[in-house]
Amino acid sequence: MRRAVDGWHAVLRIGGVDHRVWSKGAPVLGASYAAELPFDGDLEARAFAARRLWRSINGRAPGPAFHQLSKQRRDRLRAAIRALDAHGAGSSYRVVAEALFGKKRVPDHAWKTHDLRNRTIRLVQGGLTLMRGGYRKLLRPGRRDE
Repeated sequence: MRRAVDGWHAVLRIGGVDHRVWSKGAPVLGASYAAELPFDGDLEARAFAARRLWRSINGRAPGPAFHQLSKQRRDRLRAAIRALDAHGAGSSYRVVAEALFGKKRVPDHAWKTHDLRNRTIRLVQGGLTLMRGGYRKLLRPGRRDE
């Protein structure tokens, strides 16, 4: 639990599941609490989280997380972050590709037209997008900005 300028933030671990809770005021032992769910673009996620917390507090299985990234998506994000780190440290795209895909897969010649070069560049660009705030989209999958 920690205090911040906007209130109190806590992580409650119940049955091996972390639940993040925010409160305007300091928590009081034994007090009753209610969830306030504004009718905004995040209502669905908040209601889902509130229900999971309620289920956990009452000794029930919380159920699945609101969204889970597929293994393929997690692997791509991991590769994009690694590519960004290596490129940011001054490594060339060839060196980044060798680290990500293995030296044997990177050709000695015809590198400029090889598909791994293009894939490596896209991974670095994806990492840059994440670094510049694109990671927020991971928190709200399927939501369209209108």
